[in-house]
Amino acid sequence: MDKRCGTKPIWIWYPGDWEVWLGNIFNNRRTERGAMFPPFWKQDSHYVTVEFSNTFTLACEETITITCEGQYNVALDGKLLFPATTYRIPAGEHRLSLKVWNQATPPALFIQGDTIGTDGTWLVTYEDKIWIDENGVAHGSGIYVPAASWNFDSPDTPPSKYRLERREMRPIGQYDISPNVILYDFGRETFGYLRVRNLKGTLHVFYGESREEALDKEYCETLDVLVCRECSDAVADAKAFRFVCVEAEEGTTFDEVLMDYEYAPHDGDRTGRFHCSDEELNRIWDVAAYTMDLTNREFFMDGIKRDRWTWSGDAIQSYLMNYYLRFDTECVKRTIRQLRGKDPVTAHVNTIMDYTFYWFKSVMDYYEYTADAAFVREMWPRMVSLMDYVLGRTNADGMAEGKPDDWIFVDWVDFPMHKRGTLCFEQILFMKALETMAACAKILGIESDYRAKAEELRNKIKQFFWSYGQKAYYHAIEDGVINRHITKFPNMFAILYGLSYEEERSEIMQSVMLNPDIEPITTPYMRFYELETLCMMGYHQKVLHEMRAYWGGMLREGATSFWEKYVPEESGTEHLAMYGRPYGKSLCHAWGASPVYLLGKYFLGVKPTKPGYEEFEVRPVLGDLEWMEGDVPTPSGMIHVMMDRTQVRVMATGGEGWLVVGGRRLHIVAGEETIMRL
Repeated sequence: MDKRCGTKPIWIWYPGDWEVWLGNIFNNRRTERGAMFPPFWKQDSHYVTVEFSNTFTLACEETITITCEGQYNVALDGKLLFPATTYRIPAGEHRLSLKVWNQATPPALFIQGDTIGTDGTWLVTYEDKIWIDENGVAHGSGIYVPAASWNFDSPDTPPSKYRLERREMRPIGQYDISPNVILYDFGRETFGYLRVRNLKGTLHVFYGESREEALDKEYCETLDVLVCRECSDAVADAKAFRFVCVEAEEGTTFDEVLMDYEYAPHDGDRTGRFHCSDEELNRIWDVAAYTMDLTNREFFMDGIKRDRWTWSGDAIQSYLMNYYLRFDTECVKRTIRQLRGKDPVTAHVNTIMDYTFYWFKSVMDYYEYTADAAFVREMWPRMVSLMDYVLGRTNADGMAEGKPDDWIFVDWVDFPMHKRGTLCFEQILFMKALETMAACAKILGIESDYRAKAEELRNKIKQFFWSYGQKAYYHAIEDGVINRHITKFPNMFAILYGLSYEEERSEIMQSVMLNPDIEPITTPYMRFYELETLCMMGYHQKVLHEMRAYWGGMLREGATSFWEKYVPEESGTEHLAMYGRPYGKSLCHAWGASPVYLLGKYFLGVKPTKPGYEEFEVRPVLGDLEWMEGDVPTPSGMIHVMMDRTQVRVMATGGEGWLVVGGRRLHIVAGEETIMRL
């Protein structure tokens, strides 16, 4: 290494270890009525001893300063040096190595000198003598470089000390329920730390996403007991809530109740936007965007009140929404790393078979939006070992079938649907996972047989599940017998994931997707895919109607963020119940924010046609709107789209694209406004 003077050093660590460590903290914050509630899947740990190494050539003597998270030793050219924090390195060619041990947090290193500094050129190993580069690949030339936005570029900002930002907020309403009980309303769903000024005594705190929940001391999902003899500020653990009910024990006094809102900062110059002639649709987009912001934290979480965990099925939707809202690629990578964890593989991701298949696809989605081949290279060894696990558990027909230690999820359904045997839905996801492996291998220049395996499975799905009479895919094979139940799940994924050819897609639309006799989907989770299918098949107006009815229905029920599930036929407190608990439903759930994705990709019509928006397409659809405009973030800036009944205007700051309306195409050149008269 012959480096320039003034290179800015950063903190470095073993690739993925920081995400695994932080994920354990993140996933173990969940509580139920004050008791901790850890995840039920395996949690990995960071490597406790790590060696960092680099070679360099110095024209003259140089002093370096070492800051380290953990105990360490230093070797120069293979010779151990006396313990210190500063060293003078003589001129010449050298190898500098440091072994770092830290049981509590990931071993991390920060070195600063005139030309020597920790950066993406360092190698790392966990003592098996296989050196890992910045892409997580053996025998490479660097180590993972953390995101600059997280400010790990100073000895005073080590990785283990990272915290989200906070902002003080006060309630908008205060209601005396009884002489010692007060209800506070913070105006809308939020997340943060309740703070009580000048508390003297004991205060019982009951949180609620709804007024009813906060006032129900017996059944509210989250609560706290704050005890302080004399505190300027008594602070509770972070919670999700809109309402807070506080009950003071006799003799307890305090001045006021407020909160520190906790959030992940975002780049305001690279933020998606949508606005149109329909004010209800504007409110839907705004609330969906707010829902996304609440669930985009250290990682993408599912719901901010109950689970507060990272789930792969939830996360893949969050990633796609994020590409049209914040384009926070670092949070995407953190979440993918954390979900995958470490080898050896002993269970499916989150123990759910379908969530494993979504995990594979999430890597390819990321590449398509970013062109970041380095991340694909980093993930590749763990993709291979996870796919080996999947292939090792297939049945005699080479298909994925749940075993006793697997959870087959699909969706929360209200109608009878067996989740045993060989599900068609799972095979379609499995096929897509194999196709993802083949595509990633091609990106990396690696020979593989994944494409052949995917084609073999594709043929089997057609053979076993397609009904020429019903024009639909059957549900499953159970005990060697076909279960002829027809649901939307495998049929819409046959369209989405390219299993069905054009004529078959049209048949599925009529026989299943538009058939009122097929059981409806009631969760925003699968409505995401249902409405995307409708958009892909050109039913944009129906999607607008569904958005107004479904997400608009939540708004009419008073939602300030979108819910885990919405059943229009329910009323009152029925909307709050789930899992057999009166307030079990999360009223801020990431998979409820899909309008951000649908409006950006299928109405503004923006999508990459080459990785990282090197080339892109704008195919806007106005539907019954009089006008719409918005911005879509990309790696090279923003794409602005405006459309009304007379014209379409597009301005892109980078890349090269095509504006497509009907049968007409116009070339989009970065930095120049493209106008199509209608």
